[in-house]
Amino acid sequence: MPPLSEVEREAIAISLKVAGSAVGWILLPGIALAWLLARRDFRGKALLDGMLHLPLVLPPVVVGYLLLLSLGRQGWLGQWLDRLFGISLPFTWQGAAIAGGIMAFPLLVRAVRLSLEAVDPKLEAAASTLGANRWRVLATITLPLALPGVITGTLLAFARALSEFGATMTFAANIPGETRTLPLALYSLIQTPGQEAAAARLSVLSIAIAMLALLASEWLARRARRRISERDG
Repeated sequence: MPPLSEVEREAIAISLKVAGSAVGWILLPGIALAWLLARRDFRGKALLDGMLHLPLVLPPVVVGYLLLLSLGRQGWLGQWLDRLFGISLPFTWQGAAIAGGIMAFPLLVRAVRLSLEAVDPKLEAAASTLGANRWRVLATITLPLALPGVITGTLLAFARALSEFGATMTFAANIPGETRTLPLALYSLIQTPGQEAAAARLSVLSIAIAMLALLASEWLARRARRRISERDG
């Protein structure tokens, strides 16, 4: 395969930066929300669960438009950020990371929640009776046992943020060197006559990166499960 072109290297670098940042800002809130849904019953839980999964069923353009309404310079939150901190998120790579994170958030929470629900509550109760407080139980019992799900959710979220198109296009636009991720670079090539070969090559690169993320997720999750089994055995 010929060396990567400047356009391809730039798109890959921006995509990795955006996807990594997206996972970074959703990881702790995602684990916390997954724990809440897995371990607590409260009024409005079904509504919260439904709202959490909205990005999976809404057109991504709708999510991007809602981000513009809320975080744009005229948005209710965007005005406040701009006035107090001079922060403007639309049409920036940080905005692309927010869009990608929101679209990936349900995948992260669902994977972690399923893993937490598989942890036997009796183990947590036994640790509590031995004097461990809630945070110690969470750090030493619950999260280590749920680690395979955390790993799977994190890498699935990374892959989803890496491939995000509609919300990113609407909220962060398609700016070369700033927000032009792999999907947006591919879209630009498709719209340009005579760039079919470059578009096909970028498609192969996108598939390869996504496949690597999925394989890494499976390998790391299996390794974590094996270590848990060996420790318990």
